Amino acid sequence: MATFVMETLGCDVGAINTVQFSNHTGYRQVKGRRTPAPEIRELYEGLKQSYLTDFDVLLSGYAPSADVVEVVGQIARDLRYRATVKPGRFFWVLDPVMGDQGRLYVAEDIVPAYKQLIREADLVVPNQFEAELLSGVGISSLAGVANAVRSIHKTYGTSHVIVTSVRVPDAAATTSGDESTTPEALTVVGSSKTKDGSPRLFKIKVSQLDCFFSGTGDMFAGLLVARLREACAAMNLLDRASWMPDDDVQGVDLPLAKAVEKVLSSMQMVLEKTLVARDEEMRRFGQSPGASVGGVEGQGNDGNDSESKRRYLAETKAAEVRVVRNAKDLVHPEERYKAEPLEV
Repeated sequence: MATFVMETLGCDVGAINTVQFSNHTGYRQVKGRRTPAPEIRELYEGLKQSYLTDFDVLLSGYAPSADVVEVVGQIARDLRYRATVKPGRFFWVLDPVMGDQGRLYVAEDIVPAYKQLIREADLVVPNQFEAELLSGVGISSLAGVANAVRSIHKTYGTSHVIVTSVRVPDAAATTSGDESTTPEALTVVGSSKTKDGSPRLFKIKVSQLDCFFSGTGDMFAGLLVARLREACAAMNLLDRASWMPDDDVQGVDLPLAKAVEKVLSSMQMVLEKTLVARDEEMRRFGQSPGASVGGVEGQGNDGNDSESKRRYLAETKAAEVRVVRNAKDLVHPEERYKAEPLEV
């Protein structure tokens, strides 16, 4: 388990790693363990005793148990209390990792634990399935996404919401023949509420690449921290609670929308280059021994790995997102996407 401080754009970000795994779960086999709640609490106590809790932002994601969710909440409350005298000094981004595409991959008691927790976060970043769980609203269209966001704003009081990986048709655009609204496209929907709790909705559509990438949710959340703070600084919002813009700022002009535009541009550029590198690596599959190309016949880890298993593992490794080698795309992305109003 590692708790660390990352400095980005002049901002100290606290992040909590709740697992110690040999590799990500996309490989379908891992070694390691999930960090128990008492250990996370103990490590935070260690940070406090060394005066290492002056975080500007807390980014929290996957929690392996309801007890861990509770401890993350305790840490966030303590950090917010320490920043009470300075509005905007602490901002909490919560990624409520619970499942995807209609399937839970955490214990069921984590869902109510997150429902309690998101009341205190400044920004929540669920995917489509998680937004359904949190809001109680079924999503089969962009109107459903909008209703789910409204519900999260109203029910929990959450200031900012982003729903990622939305796979639904845009009825209005479909009738106009816009192919970017087919199931092969993903949509991100975001909103920052007004003082009366009303949403200010925007959407951004992104082409879906023909590859499964693990960790894109983590990449999105990590980039979002930096870009949102950058956009809020440009609008002089960092001294406001939850970095809230004035009510007259429209959805497409929100700092949240500006941040997501840059984040998605960076991600698409990096993922496109990863896809090219993956195909090149897989062309060498089986040509020589070694895990990097999937080994050769009869030389699996236990001597009995099937060809299909070794190919799957090789494809999974080849699709590891090339973040570091394409860092320039994170810093200076092309302007690929523009937020559009979501009026439903």
